[in-house]
Formats: sequence, structure tokens, C-alpha cells
Amino acid sequence: MPALKEISMSNSDFIASIAPGAKAAHIAHGVPASATMAQAILESGWGKSGLTTKACNLFGIKADSSWHGDSVLMPTTEYFKGVKTTVNAPFRKYATLADSIEDHALFLRNNKRYAPAFLCSDGCGFAVSIARCGYATDPKYADLLKGLIKQHNLSQYDNQDYAKQVCLFK
Repeated sequence: MPALKEISMSNSDFIASIAPGAKAAHIAHGVPASATMAQAILESGWGKSGLTTKACNLFGIKADSSWHGDSVLMPTTEYFKGVKTTVNAPFRKYATLADSIEDHALFLRNNKRYAPAFLCSDGCGFAVSIARCGYATDPKYADLLKGLIKQHNLSQYDNQDYAKQVCLFK
């Protein structure tokens, strides 16, 4: 298989390529597939970002002191007190996109900071909740994720057993 940076994928092909992993993570860890997919689209620029092509990192998860795997130093945009700033930061590096999806689900599930998001298994509600919990510094993060979920009908990938639950963050 060619390196990811050599693959020219349509948006629908990218969705199809990450859907199985997102659905598996939903079943195993409770992260709605639609939220996972929207984050992968947004954070990786449809799989075309430098971080994704160099490190198979779809979600921009940084390599903090708890990370014991490989990492890569990359420039990133952060917002400090509402001011957009570019900084260099270490990010987690994965062998495959599937590894990135699995680690993303575990990162959210195992981080108590995101526990409120698991009260909601609807993708849009989950997106709002993780944004409130500080997943990203972009003040428009939740709206961007919700827009992607709706525009690309990503909720169709959510596990129906989870979708029946009541969401507190609509």
C-alpha cells in the first residue's frame, strides 16, 4: 500500500476508509462514530494534513508525558485568550490510521476530563461536550464538528443502540 501522502482520496473515499474503525471504536468505547469521523475530517483536513501524512495522526493528539510511543514535532495553531498563535508541539505518531482511531477513543474514554461527553452518545452532543471539556482551543470547534456531522450525514454510522439514549447536550 502506498504511503498516505501518495494517495489522492475523495472525501467520500476518506469517509469510507475511516468508517469501520470509527464504528468499532463506538461499539468498544462509546465514542459516537459520527463524532470520531467529524474530528478526523476536521483535524486531518480529510487525511491530507502534514501530521496525518507523517504520523498517521488523524486527531491532533499531542504527545504529553503520559505518551510512551513515537512522536513527531509539528507546527500547530492554538488560541491563547482568543488570540490565534502558531507553536511547535510534539504529537503522537502511529503506525496506521486504525491505531490513531483506537487511541483517540481510548484517550477520550480514559481521560476523566471528558467523562461528561459519555453522558451523551449522539455525535453532535458529544462534539459539544468535548469542546466544553477543552478538547480544542478553537472557540468554534463544536460548531465545526456539528456542521460536518450534518453536512456529510455522519450520524448514519452511529451504533443504533447508543443513538436511542437521551442526549443532554443538544
